[in-house]
Amino acid sequence: MNVIYNSPNYHVVEYPGHGFEVIAKHAAKGAYLSGETATRFRDYLAQAAAEDASIEVVDEYLGNFDEFMNQPAIYH
Repeated sequence: MNVIYNSPNYHVVEYPGHGFEVIAKHAAKGAYLSGETATRFRDYLAQAAAEDASIEVVDEYLGNFDEFMNQPAIYH
């Protein structure tokens, strides 16, 4: 597992070869992305990194996943 993004609003963890976990800190909920969704997500992150996208731009994109975040985020 690799933490690949961390902002005041979101936390993204990559599970190589499996998918991504996206956590909305403000809601303390998350979602797991796999399959084609994970592939598109990975492509977006690569593009954002290449363009040196701001935190605001990436957070806005991650906000599109808020409605899918229904798993409680429990920190160990």
